[in-house]
Amino acid sequence: MCGRYTLTVTLEELMVRYMIDETMVPFHRPKYNVAPSQMVLSVVNDGKGNRLGELKWGLVPPWANDPKIGFQMINARSETAAAKPAFGKPLRRKRCLIPADGFYEWKATASGKQPMRIVLKGGGIFSMAGLYESWLSPDGAKISSCTILTTAPNALVAPIHDRMPVILRREDELLWLDRSVTDTDTLLPLLQPYDSEEMTAYPVGKAVGSVRNDDCSLIEPFALDEQLKLW
Repeated sequence: MCGRYTLTVTLEELMVRYMIDETMVPFHRPKYNVAPSQMVLSVVNDGKGNRLGELKWGLVPPWANDPKIGFQMINARSETAAAKPAFGKPLRRKRCLIPADGFYEWKATASGKQPMRIVLKGGGIFSMAGLYESWLSPDGAKISSCTILTTAPNALVAPIHDRMPVILRREDELLWLDRSVTDTDTLLPLLQPYDSEEMTAYPVGKAVGSVRNDDCSLIEPFALDEQLKLW
């Protein structure tokens, strides 16, 4: 699964990365511990260009009776999304990118679960494949929400967790955002584990386990005792 991630770059860097001229997002501060139910930055395409906005993490389908269902839908398995009532339609018509520069997973060790941060070698922004939806309450309140697609782990992530977010290759982002593409057979080949040779992982402190913590110390490498090495 993907339950926590980081986005520590500036708003300007995001706009350059995704070729966005202007945005209604008022500001963005570095985020070191993005968690479900929070508002997260996302990129969609309106047919003319990319747009940057915010979605609530945890997809709420239009037919839901209670928006709390979003807590159960922070992730969608890429292998079965097309057949699921909540994910099939947005997979065909409502796809987005969720920018990140790292994600966390917890590795089981003899001394307990050790949080690990997984990033691209050399750092930088990457795009997680997302789906989005809009939900209207009986009184007219609107919730725009999203989920992050997951896939089997690559060779780097496999010793840490049995799932990882779908990270799209940069050259596939335009196809993923293209709303004119509705054939899932065209899209599913994009949802593969990212090349492990282009990624690296390192241990971080256990403070990341609390969503109340959100500062730059969370991404600092954690010095493990020699007897508790993970590799």
